[in-house]
Amino acid sequence: MPTTITRRGAILAGAAALAAPSVSRAQRNDPRVLRFVPQAALSNPDPVASIAAVSVNHGFYVFDTLYGVDARMRPQPQMAEGHSVSNDGLTWTIRLRENLFFHDGEPVRSRDCAASIRRWGNRDTFGRTLAATVADYGTPDDRTLVIRLQRPFPLLLDALAKPGTVPAFIVPERLAMTEALKPMPEIIGSGPYRFLADEFNPGSRAAYRRFERYAPRPETPEWTSGGKVVNFERVEWVMLPDQATAAAALQSGEVDWWEQVGADLIPVLRRSRDIAIGNGDPAGYMGVLRFNHLHPPFNQTEVRRAVLAAINQADFMAAVTDNDAGAFNVCHSFFPCTTPYGRAPSPDPMANDGIERARAMLKASGYRGEKVTFLNPSDFASIAPLGLIANDVLTRIGFNMDFIATDWSTVLGRVNNKNPPSGGGWNLYPVWWSGMGVVTPTQNALIRGQGAGGWSGWYDSPEMETLNAEWLSAPTEEARLATGARMQDLAFRDVPTVPLGQFFIRTAYRRSLTGLLDGPRPVPWNLKRV
Repeated sequence: MPTTITRRGAILAGAAALAAPSVSRAQRNDPRVLRFVPQAALSNPDPVASIAAVSVNHGFYVFDTLYGVDARMRPQPQMAEGHSVSNDGLTWTIRLRENLFFHDGEPVRSRDCAASIRRWGNRDTFGRTLAATVADYGTPDDRTLVIRLQRPFPLLLDALAKPGTVPAFIVPERLAMTEALKPMPEIIGSGPYRFLADEFNPGSRAAYRRFERYAPRPETPEWTSGGKVVNFERVEWVMLPDQATAAAALQSGEVDWWEQVGADLIPVLRRSRDIAIGNGDPAGYMGVLRFNHLHPPFNQTEVRRAVLAAINQADFMAAVTDNDAGAFNVCHSFFPCTTPYGRAPSPDPMANDGIERARAMLKASGYRGEKVTFLNPSDFASIAPLGLIANDVLTRIGFNMDFIATDWSTVLGRVNNKNPPSGGGWNLYPVWWSGMGVVTPTQNALIRGQGAGGWSGWYDSPEMETLNAEWLSAPTEEARLATGARMQDLAFRDVPTVPLGQFFIRTAYRRSLTGLLDGPRPVPWNLKRV
């Protein structure tokens, strides 16, 4: 272990030497304006087309959902007034609450909801599963949405409420007709903030203004449910060039809230009496390596298994948390280890650090020295260390690595390209998923085998999808847990993705802010300045 840490430290020190230039200081806070430093640059403000976490976080400002989730992960009405279900479980009738308006002044109608859910169902893992059961959407009047199913889908509200990956955001029908992979021509929602398109500078700045016609629910807010009461007239997202600049801006009061703090800067910020440190997503984040299954060498199961055998999660987690043992879990699971499905399989294929075994497995796999195009987002502080460690490990076991350090926006654009690497495609990249986005089998894109219709990487497994259907129809939670374990066992045999561990990213904010909500998304409602 000590030699591994030394090697990791050398790798990370080399990356740290590539410091970005400083920028001019921002104007100090107007008390009516909240200034926020997001986790990464916002380049695509359509959360369905993008699916990046930063786009989804932006989406919660601008859009609303029919249902949200409370702190116990139970769906609660949000845009919906309520619902009823037929005795056979095949017809769900959802009634919209009154006084829902889009930012362009048009009322929210049931046909907007139907079109939005259709578009979302073409993109999201859970949404695709629901869409496969839908016979049709009925809109008998402007406030009534009827979803008719071909077979019962008891988790319909869970699908519409989930905060992870791509939530089922509601947009105007005319925008919902946009192809799911193509960004909408306008960003119009019905949420508590309007997106100011004329102030948007992709990659560096976004701005939002309070939507005067938004009518919050009366309930106390919890996670993504309840009353979304906003107390700031404007929110400005400012992307700063590096972590040191962000830390200085927070300390000086030029920004109010920094979403994801680099682990090495936590001790510095803790020394300031004006700054509070909190946790982000309560289910943590699941670091992973994602394979492209369409092209050599990772279209071969044996090659993917060799990578799995080489992984020592402690190395990756120490790198991304600055060796803070309290900020990560070694988690030999495709689910967060603090949740019911997060259990290691038995036998555990990741139980040992097996560099020599992995080297032998790769040699026996038939790998012929193909170049591995590895994309690493150097500007994303909570992902880049995963790529640096992985590149070192894969080189050591015998892969011919083509390591491409680039920005996160470029990675996001390239990983949707199904061409071979020589044609602009890719073989491998590191990323993390919000724990809430992979908390149950059916929504877990890390293991779902939806092929061309699934997450980038396009793992195709009819066996996995059969198990998913069994999970959805299981009569009890005990039965679902058993089927989920079988799904995980299959994933460890097929290795669609390599789990790197579960970690927690700290958030930091000025103590002059009160009302910051716990939950899976950094939302601005309930916040006040004192």
